[in-house]
Amino acid sequence: MYYRSIWISDVHLGRAACQADRLNEFLVHHDCERLYLVGDIIDGWRLRSDWYWPQSHANVVRRILSKSEQGTAVYYIAGNHDEFLRRYLDHAMRFGNISIATEGIHHTADGRRLLVLHGDEFDMITRHYRRLAIAGDSAYQFLMRANKWINLARARYGMPYWSLSAYAKHQAKRAVNFVSEFEHAVARACRQRGFDGIICGHIHHAEIRELHGIQYHNCGDWVESCTALAEDDNGHISLIRWTEVPDGAERSSSTGASPARRRAAGRTTRTGR
Repeated sequence: MYYRSIWISDVHLGRAACQADRLNEFLVHHDCERLYLVGDIIDGWRLRSDWYWPQSHANVVRRILSKSEQGTAVYYIAGNHDEFLRRYLDHAMRFGNISIATEGIHHTADGRRLLVLHGDEFDMITRHYRRLAIAGDSAYQFLMRANKWINLARARYGMPYWSLSAYAKHQAKRAVNFVSEFEHAVARACRQRGFDGIICGHIHHAEIRELHGIQYHNCGDWVESCTALAEDDNGHISLIRWTEVPDGAERSSSTGASPARRRAAGRTTRTGR
C-alpha cells in the first residue's frame, strides 16, 4: 500500500514488549513519500538500565534506513524516552534523507498545516515529576510482562490478543481523565500557535477527533495497539490498525473513509525481512 505520508510513534525499540516483528511487517507492506517517526522510537530509558537489542529491533532500523535510501523522506521527532537526541537538537539535523528535530510542520495535500511533535511536554508528570514517571514506566513494564503470559495462554485456546495494560487504563478513572486532559491541552496549544491540527504520540492511545476546532491525531503505539496514521493523495488522514487476522485475509484495517491507495512501482523495499 502506498501513502503520501505515514506517522508512527512509541515503538520503544530496546524494550522486550516492543512488537518489532509486526512493525517490520507493516513497513514491508506500506510505502510512502514521507515517514514521520513521532518520538519514543528508541527506548533510551530502558536501554540505560538493561541492554536489550534483538535482531528484530535491528531489522526495524534497517528497514527505515533502507526506505530513506530508496527516496522516502524520514523525519525523526525526538520524544522523552529518546530524549538523548534532544541534547544535540538546538537546530534540526539532517543526514541524507533523514531529518531529526524536536518538532515538525506537515503540509497536507489539501493545504492544512499540522504541527508534529511527540507530546510529552503536555504531560505534567513526565515534565515535572521525572522519578514518578520512571516509577510508572516500571509498573507499565510489569503489566506488559504479565500480558505476555496471559496472551500465550489465550493463543493456545485460539483466543485473540488482549491487552491487560490497556484494560487497566480504561478501567481507571484517573487514567481516562489523564488522556482527556492531555488531548485538550495539546489541541489548545496547537490552536494558539495557529495550526489547523496536530499529530502526536506519547500516551499510547490512538485517536482522530476534533477538539477546540483543531484536528487532533494520535499515532498510538507499537507496544500494544500497533497503529499508525496515514495520509492519502487527497490529504485525508486515517488510522491504521495492524491487527493479527487469519492467513489470507486483509491484514490492516483503517478508521474513517478508505484512503486512496496505489502501488509505487519499484519503490517497495524488499530487503531485510
